[in-house]
Formats: sequence, C-alpha cells, structure tokens
Amino acid sequence: MRMSTTTADALVDQRIDQLLAEHPPATTPAQEFWGAQFDLGLAWVQFPEGHGGLGLSPKMQGVIDDRLREAGAPSPFGRNPIGIGMGAPTVESHGSEEQKKRYLRPLFTCEEIWCQLFSEPGAGSDVASLSTNAVRDGDEWVINGQKVWTTLAHLARFGMLVARTDPDQPKHKGLSYFVIDMHAPGVEVRPLRQMTGEAEFNEVYFTDARIPDAERLGDVGDGWRVSMTTLMNERVALGGGVPPRGSGAIAEAVKTYQEHGHGNAVKRDRLMKLWIRSECARLTNMRAAENRQMGTPGPEGSTGKLMSAELNKLIYEYCIDLMGPEGVLYSSYEMVRPDGVAFASHDLPKAFLRSRANSIEGGTSEIMRNILGERVLGLPGDVRVDKDLPWREVPRN
Repeated sequence: MRMSTTTADALVDQRIDQLLAEHPPATTPAQEFWGAQFDLGLAWVQFPEGHGGLGLSPKMQGVIDDRLREAGAPSPFGRNPIGIGMGAPTVESHGSEEQKKRYLRPLFTCEEIWCQLFSEPGAGSDVASLSTNAVRDGDEWVINGQKVWTTLAHLARFGMLVARTDPDQPKHKGLSYFVIDMHAPGVEVRPLRQMTGEAEFNEVYFTDARIPDAERLGDVGDGWRVSMTTLMNERVALGGGVPPRGSGAIAEAVKTYQEHGHGNAVKRDRLMKLWIRSECARLTNMRAAENRQMGTPGPEGSTGKLMSAELNKLIYEYCIDLMGPEGVLYSSYEMVRPDGVAFASHDLPKAFLRSRANSIEGGTSEIMRNILGERVLGLPGDVRVDKDLPWREVPRN
C-alpha cells in the first residue's frame, strides 16, 4: 500500500529530527553521520528500506537534503560522486540482494570510493564501440584492455566496468557489465594531468585481471541496458542538482562583480543575464526532479547537464574578465592527485580552467544535443551504418 503524502512527510520529518538529535553535525565525524543517515533511510529515500531508503517518492530527497544542509550536515557527494550519483542507482536497479547489502552502505559512507570504467582511447562519445574484452573462464571473467578519463580511479576501491563479451554480436549487444575490485591483480592506474595541474582523471589498464561472475550486474550481453542506467543517472548527478537560489558559480560571479566591476553598467547587465540563466536552470532542474520517477531517469536529464556545463563556462569566463590581469595568475600547476572532485572553487582561475571539462565529462555537449534532439524532440537520428554489423567487422582506428 502506498503511503499517503501526509504520512510520508511526517515520517521523513521524524527521521531527520532523530538523525540530527542523535548525531549532531557539528560534533559527529562525517562517516558516522553518513552511516546513521543511511540506516534511517535518508540516503536515497526512493530506495527500499534496508537499502538506504524508505520506499518513498524521490521528490522527498530534496526536502531531506535541504534540511541537512541548513543544519550544517556534511554531504558525501563531493567525496564519492561516481558511487553516490551513478553506482548506487545501478546496483539498486540491476544488482543481486547480496550485492546491494555488500555495496550500498560503505558506498554512501565513502568508506569505499567508486569509479566509472566506460570511455576508451577509441571509444569516447561512441561508448558501445569499446574493445576492452572479458573472456569467460569457469566462474570468472578474464579482463584485458584500457580505459581512459576515469575520475578518481586512484582512490577507488570498486569500478563499474563495461566490457565486450561477444565480438560476434553488434556492438550494443555484445557487452556485459561488472563490478571490479580496483585493487585486484592486473589492474593498473596511471594519472592523467589536466591543465589545472591536478590529476583527478586517470588511465586504467587491465592485464589478465579477473572478476568473479557473481560480480556481474545484469545478464551476459545485457551490458548496454545496464550502462544506460549509469549514464542517465550520471547526467542527472552532473547537471540535475537543485542548489539554493543564487548559490554556487553564480554566487562567485556576484561576489567578483562587487569586488571588481561595481558601477559598470555593461558588466552589471552581463551579470544579470547570467543570473537569470542560472535561475532558469535551477527551476528547470527543480521541475525535472519533481517529475522524476524511481528507476532510470529519462533523456530529459541531458537538459540539465547541457545547460549547467555551458553556463558554468560562461560564468567563470565572466569572473576572469572582471579580474583583469589578476585573472591570468594561477597559484600553482603542481601535480596533485585530489581526494575528491572540485565542482566549485573559490580559486577562480582554477574554477575557470576546470569548467572547460564540464562540456566533455559525462557526455559532451554535442552528444547531449543529439540525445535531446532524437529522444526528446523526436528528430531523425544520425545515420548508423554499423548498427547491425558484428562488432569484429566494424572498422576501427
């Protein structure tokens, strides 16, 4: 029986009150707080009880997040964005009961960081053309190949891996999806230094690495369908958040205007256009979040991802313009392997450089436009001459 809205609201309020009373954010270690949040069903409220949720509408998660943020509670998302935003929904949708019990809680508490092993040197926008292969050997799969642009792989305990298990099938049909232990023999992680000086991205090499068949998500050959759960949630995680009004990047722009551009009508007009676009994006994401149902989000999640990626670049470009010559100074290009993803930064030159990745990571803006055109607007799709060919017959670089 579905719980009434009034009853659901009361239950969520009671659980939040209990969490904050028993684990005051100011004095409770972050991992302990997150563990209590999970146990009370406030991690992913739409998940079933025992899986970090209460079986309620996903709309309620916004209420939870707002109250916890106002109380000064820590958020695990910046520490484990791939796991929380993409890994958990994929495990919940396609994993066994044993996998859900094993992975969801330590994932949410950030005791175990996750990464996403999709892109390859020859398979970026066209992920289904990937060539990393998995060969069955009894109750295990032997993995060989290379992945690239893997965020936080240097910290990850587990990775979401898509590999080719049948090269005689068309490219979308010969894939399978696995959870791989990033500390297993045959898994090598190498840093990729970006223009901020940091190396949050990595290359990952697999040389006869082994995965138990029990760590497969979905059926053999069903990897593309499972991957869509990850990808759609990725776009929501990267662009579908609903921050407080006037916060985030646009807050930095307002502050920078007050410090460097106050009184300049042209700069004020440019700021107001950016503020209006930011508020439109926030309200659009709010509407999408309210309409979102449990399970895999629809292609509309690409809207928020596209808007936020392009808008972030414009906002930080405006900030650098306001700063003048000071904006070209960067504190350090020393190579650092960070312990999280910097979605926002008070270091504006760094934020400007990092924002260039927004329109690439999680699907390029060009791919987002294709998805929206084909799957939302119903426009004709691109010509796909290799759609029905066996993968091994498709020409590759």
